[in-house]
Amino acid sequence: MTAARTGPLADVRVLDLTQALAGPFCTMLLADLGADVVKIEPPQGDMTRSMPPHPADREGCDYGGYFASINRNKRSVVLDLRDTGDRDIVLRLVERADAVVENARVGVMDRLGIGWERLHERNARLVYAAVRGFGDPRTGASPYAEWPAFDIVAQCMGGIVGTTGPAGTSGVPCGASIGDLFPGTLAALGIVAAIHAARRTGVGQFLDVAMYDALLSLCESVIYNYSYDGRVLGPRSTGHPSLCPFDVFPTSDGAVAIAAPTDNHWKLLCDAIGRPELANDARYDHNRKRVAAAEEVRTLVTAWTGRHTKREVVAALGGKVPVGPVNTAPDIFADPHPRSRGMLVEVEQPGDNPPIVLPGPAIKLTATPAAIYRRPPRLGEHTAEVLAEAGIDARKERP
Repeated sequence: MTAARTGPLADVRVLDLTQALAGPFCTMLLADLGADVVKIEPPQGDMTRSMPPHPADREGCDYGGYFASINRNKRSVVLDLRDTGDRDIVLRLVERADAVVENARVGVMDRLGIGWERLHERNARLVYAAVRGFGDPRTGASPYAEWPAFDIVAQCMGGIVGTTGPAGTSGVPCGASIGDLFPGTLAALGIVAAIHAARRTGVGQFLDVAMYDALLSLCESVIYNYSYDGRVLGPRSTGHPSLCPFDVFPTSDGAVAIAAPTDNHWKLLCDAIGRPELANDARYDHNRKRVAAAEEVRTLVTAWTGRHTKREVVAALGGKVPVGPVNTAPDIFADPHPRSRGMLVEVEQPGDNPPIVLPGPAIKLTATPAAIYRRPPRLGEHTAEVLAEAGIDARKERP
């Protein structure tokens, strides 16, 4: 952890009205990049605070790993948005904010009286961002606009599930919750772009990212293959429909990824596996031919990888042919790369708990580095502090 905010967004303040995963991941990215993110939570807290795994001292730390991983670098303020007085406080906080982010269902914030139009009246430069399952009617009507959605729904409807898993099946979801994480990432980019425009023009704007839209954009190959020649991509197993070899191969102790679709990489691979003659074999001397004979190629490479460990395969190919082991958590913790790149960061916890390790910021800036500089907050830990900054005496204005 670093001692202070050092990122390029250090002059940006964000009011975070989000819960669960997509919205908090979005605002976490902004906070890692230096933004002052004020997380406004209901009296019972973000729904993920109670989700496991938990630290040993739960009295001293009111959150678990799920909450911690996406809410570091934020300050927590408790406000009940169903309460008129607390909604008035939100309106006052908005006056000093660059952006507001929420991921409620369509119409919820409008019914509370703190939707885009109301907040824009209080702060003309405000950027208002929403992450919803199927978008907001302000940016395009959807027949599903009122439907609730979770990660797995977005993965299925956007095309990821239909192209992931064993060939011939209906597909499987990704291990990572990309139906939440990718929309959150796009929303963070949109917010930064909209703040840039607001500072140039003096006028903010509404933006939203639909989870369905985000996953559809991620599955761009599904769209162009169907548009170009009517090809419907199905689950691709571990291979690639247009490149070969470009696959995950079994080893004696696990598996490795090997990608050698170019003729040069193919030649280097053939040399490494002790079959140099395959490089000039008329059946395999071009990627197009190898794709047509993908099962044969896989059998040839597997005959070699299966006799070796992951470490041995990587040692033979590393630096010459794109290769990488299939890592589990212990493998990642043992790999020197994440440590040297600041991707495994020890973060303190409140109470009588040892530090936890969280993924560090993947965006590496040299002059204004992103960082983890504040542990995840206890519920309402910064309420008095943040309200005081806005000239609000919580003791007087909130019974």
